[in-house]
Amino acid sequence: MPSFNSQHQNDRGVRWRGIAATAMVELLVLFVFAFAVVRYVEWSSDANQAEFMSGQSLPSASPQDAPAVFPESWPASQPSATSWDAGPS
Repeated sequence: MPSFNSQHQNDRGVRWRGIAATAMVELLVLFVFAFAVVRYVEWSSDANQAEFMSGQSLPSASPQDAPAVFPESWPASQPSATSWDAGPS
């Protein structure tokens, strides 16, 4: 039976192969993710540009559908002059 110390001699040191393999997998995942993001941005930009170039717009609302900006009681004529815009007195 091997001694206790001889079993741990194989575990000493840094496992450079494992570190290199892990780093390579991480880089591969990073590049795949970056490629997917770039392709998505290109695809969405192309889709938006095609929609813009097609000339289709949202259906315009009729004036009856638009909310009133002023209440019905608002005077149709221009408001009267106030003291600060009446000019010199």
